[in-house]
Amino acid sequence: MLKIIPLGGLGEIGLNMMVFEYDDTLVIIDAGLMFPEDYMLGVDYVIPDMQYIRENESRVAGIILTHAHEDHIGALPYLLKDVKAPVYATEFTLGMLYRKLEEHDLLAVTDLHKVAPGEKLALPPFEFEFIRVNHSVVDGIGFAARTPVGTIVHTGDFKLSDTVIPGMMTDIKAFERLGEEGVFALLSDSTNVEKEGRTVSDDVVGKTLEKIISHSPGRVIVALFASNIARIQQVVDIIRRDGRKIVFNGRSIEWSVRTAIELNMLHIPAGMEIDVDQLDQYPADEILIMTTGSQGEPMSALTRMSTGTHKYIQVISGDTVILSSKFIPGNEKAIAKIINNLFRKGAEVIYEKVSEIHVSGHAFRDELKDMIYLTMPDYFIPIHGEYRHLYHHAKLAREVGIAADHVLLAENGQIIELDETGGRINGRIATSRILVDGKGVGDVGRLVLKERRLLSEEGLVVVTLALDEETGFVVYGPEVTSRGFVFGHETGHIIEDATCVILEIIEEISLLDPATRVEILRKRLHRELREYFSFTIKRKPVILPFILQV
Repeated sequence: MLKIIPLGGLGEIGLNMMVFEYDDTLVIIDAGLMFPEDYMLGVDYVIPDMQYIRENESRVAGIILTHAHEDHIGALPYLLKDVKAPVYATEFTLGMLYRKLEEHDLLAVTDLHKVAPGEKLALPPFEFEFIRVNHSVVDGIGFAARTPVGTIVHTGDFKLSDTVIPGMMTDIKAFERLGEEGVFALLSDSTNVEKEGRTVSDDVVGKTLEKIISHSPGRVIVALFASNIARIQQVVDIIRRDGRKIVFNGRSIEWSVRTAIELNMLHIPAGMEIDVDQLDQYPADEILIMTTGSQGEPMSALTRMSTGTHKYIQVISGDTVILSSKFIPGNEKAIAKIINNLFRKGAEVIYEKVSEIHVSGHAFRDELKDMIYLTMPDYFIPIHGEYRHLYHHAKLAREVGIAADHVLLAENGQIIELDETGGRINGRIATSRILVDGKGVGDVGRLVLKERRLLSEEGLVVVTLALDEETGFVVYGPEVTSRGFVFGHETGHIIEDATCVILEIIEEISLLDPATRVEILRKRLHRELREYFSFTIKRKPVILPFILQV
């Protein structure tokens, strides 16, 4: 029996990770992260719960990565710290991995292997055939996994429209050939199933960008995802005709560009690229700056430009700023803040809501239908997306002829079983989201997030006092301080009255046994101060009593 177990990505955008399991062999497909949601205060990243893989570490034959986006490779360092297994990926994906693994001191101890579209990889009893797919990052792949129960096709993130990078088109003939040979199950990207029609060609975006850049009177600043080499190449080709110089600013985009150039996937004419400290040597209308931060990331180069804190680049009147990417849900407020700041500085800002400057890397409905027609699978399994995306993709599969009982709509943790009798969802393993905060992995949970939310919404009140151990009399304090609760100069009487409440409590318990006095006092202070603040000001701050017996 073949088991397919999604650990992430089936129920959310990002966090993509699944396991192919047959007898004593496990193969891991992708290891992605997602960025924190609004309520995850202070959290840097979210990664899948990998406990199932840790428990079966000796059975892991390999890790296959479909492409270089963070939602498919970002959690790999956290996996490799506990699970030693060979990693298989295409050239560009490996190039983007090197810096990530170096930062985690894992590069020297990780077994990395380059694969290419058209190649086959034997991890018995599996044989993987890699297939070129077109996505918003170069060198993406899907694959056909030949297993003892039949051929399983995994599309990876894909679209079928044209790309400006030669040799990076989706290999439609390979998918068609697999369909003719017979596909037992198709796992297909669901991200854009709600979009009617087909994705537009990159040429449409290129023409829009060319028009904007050629009519811009001053500097042009383009913000995009660092891995979008196709878009970077488009911009380079446009400014080659305009005679502008280009500056790449931001660690991630500089690394991405260097990697793509080394792999001959990006071509920049000699003399076009200059360093950021050379900007003052050229007129404004001869400069284009390419940077990151199109999603409003707090420390990104574009954010620092918008707030005037960038070391080298100050946005001025006459600049044109192009945000050539989709607004990822959850980032809208941060992006809007940047746009507003840029307008305040006199820049003209172009973004997806006012101009067609971005095309998705995920297939629309008609392309998703085409993938089903090409592969003609016996079973269909929607992957990559929130539950509504999976639901609509499952419905689409039924509309184009897949029998209802052959459409398996699974969520994270559910076990998909495939054998000679057919396919089904049977059983579940425990899955969850692991929060990464700084160097802490998994040490921030619901209780910590609740406390952070309370601190952010209601503030903090600290009570400090010292008691004589024998008499119970106060020898220091009580001292009451607050942060984020009330403005002391205008509402100082609230703190003064709270001090009176504290003294009344102390008087009542001063004669208690010294062994239990502090704990009883701490509980009383916590409860009665919350009641007092709730009654007087309708707020419930976090109460922290610090009590010492001397």
